Formats: sequence, structure tokens, C-alpha cells
Amino acid sequence: MAGSWKGSSSFSAEEDAQKLRKAMKGLGTDEDAIIEVVTKRNLAQRQQIITAYKSTIGRDLIADLKSELSGYFEKTIIGLMTPITLYDVQELKNAMKGAGTDEGCLIEILASRTNGEIRRINETYKHQYGTHLEKDIVSDTSSMLQRVLVSLATGNRDESHYVDEVLAREDAKCLYEAGENRWGTDEAQFMTILCSRNKNHLLKVFDEYKTITGKDITESIKSEMSGDLEDALLAIVKCMRNRSGYFAERLYKSMKGLGTDDNTLIRIMVSRCELDMIDIKAEFKRMYGKSLYSFIKGDTSGDYRKVLLILCGGED
Repeated sequence: MAGSWKGSSSFSAEEDAQKLRKAMKGLGTDEDAIIEVVTKRNLAQRQQIITAYKSTIGRDLIADLKSELSGYFEKTIIGLMTPITLYDVQELKNAMKGAGTDEGCLIEILASRTNGEIRRINETYKHQYGTHLEKDIVSDTSSMLQRVLVSLATGNRDESHYVDEVLAREDAKCLYEAGENRWGTDEAQFMTILCSRNKNHLLKVFDEYKTITGKDITESIKSEMSGDLEDALLAIVKCMRNRSGYFAERLYKSMKGLGTDDNTLIRIMVSRCELDMIDIKAEFKRMYGKSLYSFIKGDTSGDYRKVLLILCGGED
């Protein structure tokens, strides 16, 4: 996996702290100066700047940025200043805050993170909010979607590479019996297999499923499920097959059609820029015939677009 940039090999956290203070002091804010500093550094370096800002200026950088910035630009810059696990935690909390739930955000994060990442999310969530992620999921979602999200949030998927050929055929048969081959759908069977088996095993299950039914597993999920449960199970399948492709599709859907889903666009760009953005960009180009850069350039406006274009790492 590869991100879009590595940060600066030589930098001074103290100098950057002074530049940011200067950009925010007095009347008006120099957004370009803030962009220049924040996007030229990697996450570890930005954490050093936060510390230097407090020790040399005696103020809280995040608080200053929040008071000077607003809207999606604020959301993007603060996101880039936030440690990655904490960022995931905050996004999960925001998805469940207030009236209505952003199920898409819950599904995206929980279906795409590794066991280790999920466990760190759980620890940080408890530390940050004094409650368990699972408890909030249970109080904010219902039915089978709730069970799928709770299962994913345990971070207990088999992560070995072992493929049990016999079990793979049995799993494929179980999925067929639970869906295509009966009246109604045994959704629990889909959840059990898709949420617990390792990646290589599931890829074999999907192949066996096609052999048995003549259909791709995604076709069956679409015809047997609906709404958020369908989205959750499809997300799991897509992440098992090609996680970068899953993120590329999420980015595409956030920008196509009327209006932009800015929250999803920003979340993926911020959370993946130093992990696998190069792979996501390549998948985006392969899937949609246009670069992610050109899509963002044509679909968004304002200062936050400048930041997202830099996170893309260029036109290719």
C-alpha cells in the first residue's frame, strides 16, 4: 500500500508553528499559508507542530484553527491534524450523533479496517467518550444491520491465509441455501460467513458460489437484500476483493450526480492519503476512465478543494 506523499525530509516544527500563528493572527486568515504548511507535512510531523505550537506560542493549535476556519475547509484541515485512529473514532461518533444516523459512514469504516485497526478504534472510542462503540451502535441501529456492524466492530475476523477447500464449498452452498434457493432470506447465514472468514477463504467461497449458482455473490446480495444491509454486505465483499477499488467507488459516488457528498469525499481523502491513495487513484482511473484529480477539480469548489487536489498527489 502506498500513500500520496511522505512529508518533508527536513522541517522545523517550531518554524511551522510560527507560520501558522502568523497566518491566523490579526484580521482575516491566510488560508493559503495554512494549506502550504499542513499539506507539506505528514501526519507524524503535524503532531510535532501541534506540540511546538503549544510550547513556543502557549496556545492550542487545534482550538485556534477551529476558531479561524469554517465549513468543509475546517473539516479537512482539522482532519489532517488528527491522528488516524482518533479520526476514525470521531467520524464514527459523528455518524451516530443527533437525529438520524449516517449508516454509510459506519459501514465504510467498519467493513474496511483490519482487526488491529478496529481494536485500536475500540480502545480510543472508550477513552474518548467513556462508552463502548458497540453500545452506541446498538442504540443507534437496528435489525440485521445492527448485528453485522456489531460483528465487524469486534475486530475478530480470521486473518490467517488458510483456505479450507471443503469448508469453502460448504459456505458457498450455505449462502445458496440461505438466499437463492429458498423463499425469503436467511440473512444471519450471510452475516456469519461474510463477517468471520478470512479474505483468501472468502475469495474461494465467492468462486464456488459462482460455480454453484452461475451468479456472482454481489448479484445475489442485491436481489436478496435491500437498503443499508445490502450496502453493508456488498461493502464487505468489495473490501475482500479489492479494498482500493471499494474506496474508489465510494469517492466516485460521492461526486457523481447532483451535489457532492462532501463528508464522504473528505473522510476518504483524509483517512487514506498516507496509506493507499496511490492504489485508490489507480483503481479510480481504471474503473472510471478519468483521474480522481480531474473529478475533484471539476466537482468541488472553495479552499478545501485545493487541499484535496494536493492529497491526490497530482494529475495521474
